Amino acid sequence: AISACEKGTQWQQALILLDAMRDGNTLPDIIACSAAVSTCEKAERWRQAHCLLGAMRNYNLLPNVITYNAAISSCGKGGRWQHAIMTFEIARINALTPDVISQNAVINACEKREQWQQALTSFASMPGSTLTPNGITYSAIISA
Repeated sequence: AISACEKGTQWQQALILLDAMRDGNTLPDIIACSAAVSTCEKAERWRQAHCLLGAMRNYNLLPNVITYNAAISSCGKGGRWQHAIMTFEIARINALTPDVISQNAVINACEKREQWQQALTSFASMPGSTLTPNGITYSAIISA
């Protein structure tokens, strides 16, 4: 049901469903929480996406790379490139291995706010990691 909210960008309904799960003595799982974060990302609600990241700890859940990718992307859509970088770093601190989608989301967030220096810094860090740039990466860097 929460994934259906994502397709219609019904972020408020997704949050209501998460609350209903909790109120019904069913703790949300990683799939439900990730879908809710993704719904917030699609609706360009970066604050709500980040609140959900924090709320996951209340459910004894650790966000996965998919959850973080949606949160990073929500920052970009909300024009919060600094938050995108910070969220990427928090994922790494939490021992998650960001993927090329994570890196592209950071670069896109920087590109949208004309932070080309930050986009290049993020891009430059890719060869030192296990990430391999793809067409989306290069397109975002050129656009920045």
